[in-house]
Parts: sequence; structure tokens; C-alpha cells
Amino acid sequence: MSDRADPRYVPAAGRAWLTGLYDPVMALTMRERAFRSALIDAALLSDPRPRRVLDLGCGTGTLTRLLAEADPSLEIVGIDGDEEVLARARRRTASYGERVRFHRGMADELPIEDRSQDVVIASLLLHHLSPATKLHALEEAHRVLRDGGRLLVADWGRPHDAPMRLAFLTLQLLDGFQNTRDHAAGRLPSLIGQAGFKAVEVRQRWRTAWGSLELISGQAG
Repeated sequence: MSDRADPRYVPAAGRAWLTGLYDPVMALTMRERAFRSALIDAALLSDPRPRRVLDLGCGTGTLTRLLAEADPSLEIVGIDGDEEVLARARRRTASYGERVRFHRGMADELPIEDRSQDVVIASLLLHHLSPATKLHALEEAHRVLRDGGRLLVADWGRPHDAPMRLAFLTLQLLDGFQNTRDHAAGRLPSLIGQAGFKAVEVRQRWRTAWGSLELISGQAG
């Protein structure tokens, strides 16, 4: 299994020493309540109602816990490449028992069976990945989804005005221009389609301190 020596691994906020600051920084600088609520609503309103959800790049388990709270019938698997953040996630969700599980793994090589998931959520993950790894991760998400299953992505999109462009430039300095190039150009929906998804659409946008955040959906099959 992969670990921090794997060149594909990227820690929270792009730097290992920032792991402890990730959650409070998110709360202060992001429209966290709005976009996480929108992700959960989009996941639970899938038809038929989902039973298995994969939280890809789950980090410290904030979204995983909210999913478990929102629907007691869900079985949720969180995947991340960092055992430190997974330990935090396990502590955060301990009260939910076996219906919430975590595995260490990489987004482009998921330890998940084919067509076993109803929904895959990738929240603020893809902009950390190189262009090639980004596409492989999306292809892996398609592989593990059942026919008709839904991919939900919350990540950076093309800035639509000068303030958002300046905000996103700050994030690019932190996370790298190569990894964020497709996001800045608005190419993420087309990459999702290239990975095999259909009915790809940008469902919502939010202005944040780091740029324009988008919620994108796609259907497997």
C-alpha cells in the first residue's frame, strides 16, 4: 500500500506540516457549510437512494462524519494516502461503528471492487494531482461505480472575475501551477467526460477566499 514516500501522495493543504491546521483553515476561508451540505444533498438525492458511498481523499473525515449523520443507512468508505489523517478520521467517526470504514490508498489505484459503489465523492482532491494522475483517478472512480452511479466533485474551477483569479493565484503558488492548470482553464468537466462519465454538469459555484469552487456531477455507465 502507498505511503508518504509515494510520489503520488499529497498531504492535506499540500504540505505535511499543515495537516493540523487544515480543518480550522477550511472553516475560516471556505464556504465549508454551504458546499459540504450541497455535496451531501446531491449524494442522498440520487435515484435510487444510495447505500454505499466512497469518500475519496477523505482527509480527517469531516465529510465522512456528516454523511454518516445525514443517513443512518449509509455504508461509507473513506480513502486517503495518509495514515496520520486516517487516524484522526477514525477517532472522529468511532461512534458510527462498522458502517464507516477507512482504508489507506491512492486515488489512481483504489483498493475497492469494481461496480461496488453507488456514489463517489471527491472533495478538494483533484487539484492536488498531476494531469495524468487526475485522469487516472477519475477513471478509477468510474470503475468502482455501479452502472448509473454518480460522481460528485467539489473542486476549483475557472475564475470568473479578477478577484477570484487573484485568489486562485495564491492557491496555485501553494499547490503548483501544473496540477491546477486544468482547473484554471475550466477543463475539469471535460476531463470527467474523458474518464467515461456522461451527463457531466456544473451544478453550483461558490466564491471563496481561494477562488471559484464548483460542484460537478457525472454519471457512470
